[in-house]
Amino acid sequence: MTSDSRSQPTHDCEDTMPDIIGVIGGGQLARMMIPPAVALGLDLQVLAETDESSARLAAVRVGDYRDADTVSSFADTVDVVTFDHEHVPQPILRNLMARGVAVHPHPEALLYAQDKILMRQKLSKLGLPVPEWARVSSPEQLADFLSAHGGRGVLKTARGGYDGKGVRMVTDAAEASDWFAALAEDGNGGELLVEERVDFRRELAQLIARRPSGESATWAVVETVQKNGVCAEVLAPAPGSEGRLAETAAEIATRVADGLGVTGVLAVEMFETTDERILINELAMRPHNSGHWTIEGSVTSQFEQHLRAVSDLPLGATDLRSPYTVMINVLGGPSAGTMEDLYPEVLGQYPSAKVHSYGKQPRPGRKVGHVTVTGDTLDETAYLARAAASLFDR
Repeated sequence: MTSDSRSQPTHDCEDTMPDIIGVIGGGQLARMMIPPAVALGLDLQVLAETDESSARLAAVRVGDYRDADTVSSFADTVDVVTFDHEHVPQPILRNLMARGVAVHPHPEALLYAQDKILMRQKLSKLGLPVPEWARVSSPEQLADFLSAHGGRGVLKTARGGYDGKGVRMVTDAAEASDWFAALAEDGNGGELLVEERVDFRRELAQLIARRPSGESATWAVVETVQKNGVCAEVLAPAPGSEGRLAETAAEIATRVADGLGVTGVLAVEMFETTDERILINELAMRPHNSGHWTIEGSVTSQFEQHLRAVSDLPLGATDLRSPYTVMINVLGGPSAGTMEDLYPEVLGQYPSAKVHSYGKQPRPGRKVGHVTVTGDTLDETAYLARAAASLFDR
């Protein structure tokens, strides 16, 4: 069985190999691009935020991704620009495109991962399934929406939110008075996004990679388990997802990728509702936490696939290597020392576990690494992964 799902290129394309891939952002996603870049013979260079960034091994420059001159001078030294995060300002990216720099994903697509209101507008226009939503700029507008949706809703800032930040569950407009006050003080006519509170059975994520010439490939749809608004576990494939659910998730992701013109890896986070619907929650246009399992669990990892896609190289197979793969995030890490200090004990007790450190100092709630286990049964695989990861949390 394969989870690989492909569409044919829209035009003939001569496969050429870029020499240098430039990644803006020095977090763990850039860090995990380093091994596949080496294997592919690519020179991966990173514009990092600090000298201590996770991807410091490949950092050739340290600077502010919000500074046009910094980004421009970095882009002049590489063949393709891609990202560890979606926060580079649009004017900077559009300037790069105007100068002929290859940027993937394109600013026109990335815009919909940067602004949740624009994302909801675009997905709705494409006829894709999303929760009921509205733009609100005042407590009165929020109160009207809540009244029409059972007195509860999910309020989000349009930009900058991640891992539960910039998201509030609200039952009264007064609970967002500080956000509306901040909008008024800003004076730019900003708006917030409010959505219906979806009754969901579980959260899913569907990853797809798409290259500029149009070829795309999907992985197995996965179940994600959240803890305090942060992804804690990923089960691949999502239990009971064979057949219609898997087909629906892959179709939705393909329609998003094609409709937005995404290049590189796209993560489509979804709700499986109690009334059997699949609704799009969030988008990420880069490798994503829900895809870390692919390093050990898939023939081609999301990190290798992202490099292939942004280089417009043929995509790799996405077949499962084992019936099940479970990935557990290490959130916070040990109270004393580093993850690496505990490696001898963890690796000795759980030799089937694959441990990934992000080179970060432990801090409550911070993603400092992850543990992955593959196996033939979900229960045993999940038990081993959870047990191994738990040794880092003490």
